[in-house]
Amino acid sequence: MAGHSKWANIKHKKAITDAKKGKAFTKVIKEIAVAARMGGSDPAMNPRLRLAMDKAREVNLGKETVMNAVKRGAGELEGAAYEEIRYEGYGIAGAAVIVDCMTDNRTRTVADVRHAFTKFGGNLGTDGSVAFLFKHCGQFFFAPGISEDKVMEAAIDAGAEDVITNEDGSIEVVCAPPDFAAVRDGLDKAGLKSELAEITMKPNIEVTLTGDDAVKMQKLLDALESLDDVQEVYTSAVIDA
Repeated sequence: MAGHSKWANIKHKKAITDAKKGKAFTKVIKEIAVAARMGGSDPAMNPRLRLAMDKAREVNLGKETVMNAVKRGAGELEGAAYEEIRYEGYGIAGAAVIVDCMTDNRTRTVADVRHAFTKFGGNLGTDGSVAFLFKHCGQFFFAPGISEDKVMEAAIDAGAEDVITNEDGSIEVVCAPPDFAAVRDGLDKAGLKSELAEITMKPNIEVTLTGDDAVKMQKLLDALESLDDVQEVYTSAVIDA
């Protein structure tokens, strides 16, 4: 059993995502273009592109927009050439932060990220300064009240690495990134709909923040999330509101 405020944090993250549908479109378009450039335009042969196209369907991104993003990534249409950049740093009380970006202007992006860290009490670190504190993995979250036995059976059968029951009753399924699609399909076939499903950077050790520290950390995370070039923000902080 772990993470007494885990579900509250997941609900907050989901609410932020739902509230930023416009940015969600931009993020998915960039991800599709980069995935197509790196692995080709055929989703059957490119797992990363397949996952990005799944995300596009989840946010109701139009089919034509999706296909144009694929073509731009594959060099069939003109458009901005995005590159992936990862920044690492520390927030309040030493909580680790990873910021994954896609940009066509590296100078602009690093200035924006550094400004957000500095303004809200964090520090931008060097490459590798906090990445070792996280595990790259697939992650599924289920709301409290779901059958632990049913989730565990379906998840393990589908190739998941671990099933974690949190103190608040929520259930977390963890898998290796290449197994994400298979685990998701296995859970779907068992009639188990997760509240959140993503390939993420999961912190190995969490830092629980309360009171003013929690408020300050949330402001830092919100500032980073709001930047146009930011795709994902990962942190070891658990905001105990």
